Amino acid sequence: HGLTLVPAGARILTHCNTGALAVGGTGSAFAVALAAHRAGRLVQLWVDETRPLLQGSRLTAYEARRNGLPHSVLPDSAAAALMASGQVDLIITGADRVAADGSVANKVGTYSLAVLAAHHGIPFVVVAPRSSVDLTTPDGAAIPLEQRAAEEVTRHAGVEVAPPGTTAFNPAFDVTPPSLVTALVTEVGVVRPVNREGLLRVMEM
Repeated sequence: HGLTLVPAGARILTHCNTGALAVGGTGSAFAVALAAHRAGRLVQLWVDETRPLLQGSRLTAYEARRNGLPHSVLPDSAAAALMASGQVDLIITGADRVAADGSVANKVGTYSLAVLAAHHGIPFVVVAPRSSVDLTTPDGAAIPLEQRAAEEVTRHAGVEVAPPGTTAFNPAFDVTPPSLVTALVTEVGVVRPVNREGLLRVMEM
């Protein structure tokens, strides 16, 4: 279903790992990029490195290379410059949880990309199985967000990169409001606009 949202000659930016290593099969968001590649629509896959654990550069880039997708890795902080230079046509990410109002909890940094996408007029598409939709969670504020160990930020490859005793803000996830999500792609169809009514319809399919 997600392939219908990919234009010809697409340059797609993705975040974290949403391929077979994370989801099974061919993945969620990565599966859309792979389908676009096989259909001859993908020109470039931009892979956020996804700090601090680097799931993008370690895992997504590996899956892209294994499947022959043209790809490049970029620092998370370079996404704004990349969009401003006109080199991104579509952003696709996965979702760990989708609340009943369409709020999306996903790897930290997703919300930043959604804000940037809105500013630059770039479609921001979330790809997730229906099992990620939680109608018992009313909205994004009700989604608990894990705080990870400070050492993931203050150390890198076993080396201290911050002064001893430095604390860190290190959430594993953030929440993107539905107003910033262009569409939600599931295995049974596309929700657009992303709202409670659309989610109810797709859950009944």
